[in-house]
Amino acid sequence: MIRTALVVGGGIAGPATAMALRKAGIDATIYEASTSPRSGAFLTLAPNGVDALRVLDADEAALAAAFPTPGITLRSTTGKVLGVSSTGGKRSFTLRREALYQALHDEAVGRGIPVLTGKRLVGLTEGPASVRAKFADGSTAEADVLVGADGIYSAVRRAMDPAAPPPAYAGLVGNGGFAPAVAGIDAAPGHYEMIFGRRAFFGYLVAPGDEVWWFANVPWRSEPARGELAAIDWLPRLRDLFAGDAGPAIPVLDATTELVPMDPMQSVRGLRSWHSRRVVLVGDAAHAPTPTSGQGASLSIEDALVLAKCLRDQAEPADAFARFEASRRPRVDAIIKAAARNNSSKAAGPVGRVIRDAILPTVLKLTAGETAQRKVFDYHVDWAAAA
Repeated sequence: MIRTALVVGGGIAGPATAMALRKAGIDATIYEASTSPRSGAFLTLAPNGVDALRVLDADEAALAAAFPTPGITLRSTTGKVLGVSSTGGKRSFTLRREALYQALHDEAVGRGIPVLTGKRLVGLTEGPASVRAKFADGSTAEADVLVGADGIYSAVRRAMDPAAPPPAYAGLVGNGGFAPAVAGIDAAPGHYEMIFGRRAFFGYLVAPGDEVWWFANVPWRSEPARGELAAIDWLPRLRDLFAGDAGPAIPVLDATTELVPMDPMQSVRGLRSWHSRRVVLVGDAAHAPTPTSGQGASLSIEDALVLAKCLRDQAEPADAFARFEASRRPRVDAIIKAAARNNSSKAAGPVGRVIRDAILPTVLKLTAGETAQRKVFDYHVDWAAAA
């Protein structure tokens, strides 16, 4: 019987997994490499992610600082409306990334789950009855199973399978920021406006208090070298990239008071396996879609519940992990592939832009309310049912 777990990673997937394991009767401890609070831009929790939080009884705490974001309007470089897409209606919520991190952390601690920081994994050893983790500070920990919830650059993934491929670069770099109220913006509160610019992609929404939250995706031919993006003064670079495009990008950039660092957009897909005998990967460590999907956080919380159910209902960890992967892989692969298609439209050349702008309105009309979209948003983990 599986009684104890080490959860490596204290972001979104880690606390969600630890709480789900506790719900399944398994004692979990979270080990986080960082000793400082996490930060970042903002994210959207789709209806399926909100539903998963509800099953965890963590939705109220997690959404305390969130606001509804029901849809997206897509526009061409000239401002022409190409179509409207749903994010799941009023069941979809957006919040600052650090607010979600903190809420899940506090919720886990409030349930008596230990959270140890400064614990950077450097190795693991699997035995016939347990798994041992070794950390950079010289300490070790042992449990029945170990869950790698440590994100796209997962140390658990590297330790479990040194031959696992690295994250795949998507051809874009992205950042975002926050600006106080900007005159002339008439977008409905909480509704995303996204513009396919000539040289880059710009998106924004109006948050409570009329603050403008924005992001930019910039085509970048080859994967940036370490430190390359940090050496660039991005506000003037973005002003130049969006000059001449319709929309409020320039005044929003001029008013920006908080800028999020630029990072390459990457994905994790096609791993040979998500698990070994006593170690399993969840969330971005196993299957990271690019931010275009709007599903990264939601999929991680779903993973937490499904994994906990499998461990609850299977006596052997390897059997539980195999069932978990078989259940989750088709769903996440479909979402990752869809995000990759969206990325390519953001990096289109002159001819590609003409084709995109011509066919996108028809595509959006055909896919509105489509079965595939409902499968993404209406996914529900039935906790009472057997895994």
